[in-house]
Amino acid sequence: MTDTKPAAGAIDPKLLEILVCPLTKGPLRYDREAQELVSEQAKLAYPIRDGIPIMLVDEARSTDDESAKR
Repeated sequence: MTDTKPAAGAIDPKLLEILVCPLTKGPLRYDREAQELVSEQAKLAYPIRDGIPIMLVDEARSTDDESAKR
């Protein structure tokens, strides 16, 4: 039996399947480059630090600025 672990800084795919936005309870998109979990509904990006998603609204970054630039 081979135990495949995610690469350093990566998120376990099984964890991504069960995580939802704590504000909207909606799905999250993993942004590997920015190391964030993005809630399109809430327009928030939750940081991932040392492979651990920080699922606190107070720690999330607003993505409204990015939408306005497009």
